[in-house]
Amino acid sequence: MAPRVEPGWGSFVMRSAFVLLLIIGLLAMAGTPGPQDSSAQGQSETQERPRLDDFGSSLKRLKWDPEKRTAVETGKPGRRSGSATDGDVVRIETNLVVSDVQVRDKSGRIVDGLTENDFLVSEDGLAQHIEHFSLGSDQRLGRSIVLLIDYSGSQSPYIKSSVAAAKILVDQLSPQDIMAIVTDDVALLVDFTRDKTKLKQALDSLVKKSAARDYGRSQQFSALMATVREMFTEADLRPVVIFQTDGDELFCLQPSNPPIMSIPEVYLPPGSTTIPPASFSLRDVYQAIEKSRALVYTVIPGIRVTGPATENEPEWSISPASAPATRVRTPLTETRSWFQLAAAGAAIGGWTSYLETPKQAPEIYRSILADLNRRYVIGYYPTNKAHDGSQRKVSVEVRGHPEYSVTGRRSYVAPALNQ
Repeated sequence: MAPRVEPGWGSFVMRSAFVLLLIIGLLAMAGTPGPQDSSAQGQSETQERPRLDDFGSSLKRLKWDPEKRTAVETGKPGRRSGSATDGDVVRIETNLVVSDVQVRDKSGRIVDGLTENDFLVSEDGLAQHIEHFSLGSDQRLGRSIVLLIDYSGSQSPYIKSSVAAAKILVDQLSPQDIMAIVTDDVALLVDFTRDKTKLKQALDSLVKKSAARDYGRSQQFSALMATVREMFTEADLRPVVIFQTDGDELFCLQPSNPPIMSIPEVYLPPGSTTIPPASFSLRDVYQAIEKSRALVYTVIPGIRVTGPATENEPEWSISPASAPATRVRTPLTETRSWFQLAAAGAAIGGWTSYLETPKQAPEIYRSILADLNRRYVIGYYPTNKAHDGSQRKVSVEVRGHPEYSVTGRRSYVAPALNQ
């Protein structure tokens, strides 16, 4: 069964009161021109944002609990170098919930031109007062974008066009946007920067490596897990991940309990594949995305699997079975369908596109930026101020227009007592 593609749910996240003050400060500087030189922008960003020295380290703190059948955290989370110590942090009990939402009419067309007074927001059924409202195209509200690109062997036919399209994305970044690049090696190729030259040079390096058959390691979900757990801080008002992969790390993840969608409960035992076994399940990945507050857009290179294998590809592949240390013959299209379904499911807040031919890449990347620009950014202080780690339901409606469809994440996770 092929994945169903539809607009996802936008980002509802817990934000500290500092975020609102930061937004007000940005709006107050509306008349101040941004820096023009891209290298100067990059230098400024390096000085302002703490470094991430050991990307992927959070995965080492995850241990699989076979009884609970979930990943559990061990040890304390790390922090970016140069970030404030606990003694420097001013903890404020009231938090701001921020959401990127998109509105469509009954014909599926995006509705532009709405104002703060057009929206009604509720949390767990209780009305909330909107404290912040802005348009997604407002360049003063910078986006923190991570491009997670899979350059494994299966992606080699698409890597050149994908990199060319990603450069279009880089060129269209606003002066307040920052971008980072992560690969399926679970490697941080470039940390957040505004230096467009640096970003393009890093992308070009992937084309050269692929041409030399120096491919990535197909640890796409591991890289995604590390990204949503490590890359973003409270200063990131609009975190975004572009996840480009075919998802073939799926069977090296622990089995989800209960299984997700129609994906079978399978797991490859250690030593049966060149991809290292993970200490978490696909369900753990999805939950980490929800908690991260990031919008995720998935781009799947390759033909969308909707039918039997073509005459130009093998009819059968080898895939794992549920029984330990056994592998069975499975139709190739079915295996690819599972991979694609898992990758498409990561598009929480965004949506999934299929890069079936290399020439589609530029339009896909342009569409992602266009989607971000045509959203509404809404923030409110929740009336429920408890730090209990609970999941809370959020509803956003357009006043007087029950026929409108508002896409935005339907819930968020409140901070725990120690946060």
